[in-house]
Amino acid sequence: MSAFAPILRADPARPFVVAQLGQSLDGRIATTTGESRYISGSGALDHLHALRAHVDAVVVGIGTVLADDPLLTVRRVPGRSPARVILDPNGKLPDQARCFRETDTRCLVIRACDVPTPKDIEVVRLFADGGGRIDPGVIVDALFSRGFRRILIEGGADTISRFIDAGCLDRLHVLVAPVIIGSGKSSLELAPIGALNKALRPQADVYVLADGDVLFDCDLRVPAK
Repeated sequence: MSAFAPILRADPARPFVVAQLGQSLDGRIATTTGESRYISGSGALDHLHALRAHVDAVVVGIGTVLADDPLLTVRRVPGRSPARVILDPNGKLPDQARCFRETDTRCLVIRACDVPTPKDIEVVRLFADGGGRIDPGVIVDALFSRGFRRILIEGGADTISRFIDAGCLDRLHVLVAPVIIGSGKSSLELAPIGALNKALRPQADVYVLADGDVLFDCDLRVPAK
């Protein structure tokens, strides 16, 4: 079975949300200096672009945009680019961000404040808590109501962690590269637990990619047997 099959057969009456993480063997997504570009191999990057081609919208937090300035398009595989959604509660998104360059797909900015936005950019105003964060469930509902049924949460790690903690993910794709970094930023930081029986143990399908990276396709709605 393909890792994309659950996305294709998802119930159209509700949102289907998948997230993707690329990490080292020891669960790191960047070094202590923030370098992260060459952790994942070519096969993992192909998978990410194919994943984008299977969804209606790709979501990233403002931290990812400021750090990596991603295009969020499909370039490495055939397919159409999804709509781009930037989580920017406090209006930090620069007008020159590369995700604005492609004009043939929708671009949305989710905010809790009122600041100027480049033309052709859709602004979705949602309530933020005292820490300036917007409830992931509210974000999913807002996107689904705008016609985005299949949603990819691409980054960063803090954003994906919040969606997991909120119980908003159907699937999690973890791409593990055969490299040990030994220090740096962890891939996930979830709410602490005191006992292992509270840990998430999702059912997972495993795929070994051609260049050695390993994909864990985790079903967060079904626990492992």
